[in-house]
Amino acid sequence: MLIDDNKIDLFVNQRILEKYNPNVKTRVFNNAISAISFFKLMELNANIKSVAIPDVILLDVNMPEMNGFNFFEEFKQLNFMNTRTIEIYMVSSSMCPDDINKARNEPYCAGYITKPLTVNKLKKVLQKSVNIEQHEPFKKII
Repeated sequence: MLIDDNKIDLFVNQRILEKYNPNVKTRVFNNAISAISFFKLMELNANIKSVAIPDVILLDVNMPEMNGFNFFEEFKQLNFMNTRTIEIYMVSSSMCPDDINKARNEPYCAGYITKPLTVNKLKKVLQKSVNIEQHEPFKKII
């Protein structure tokens, strides 16, 4: 899943995912509020098997209305999180130490990726996320 308010970044990142693996199914959201709404609908319709829960979320940090850190606060309230682990990586052009430290202290954040996303950065993330059940602590900046 990709969550970013920048439509160009969404487009480019989706193409990078497709280049890495054409079989990867990607769902994109241009804001965090719509992504949270999607998860809330999934909770209401838990018996529908056709909607896939993502294994990995690439989440932009700086977005209007709801930023990446606000997304985590809403995400923690979701009931299905007790039964399913999703690796969430924050993606940002910011190298601000405050953002990086805040991400490091967020229990649901698996790592911090600096923009631009590249195939090599994505490869590192997805290789580490293959065995999601063994959730590692915060990964260093990629």
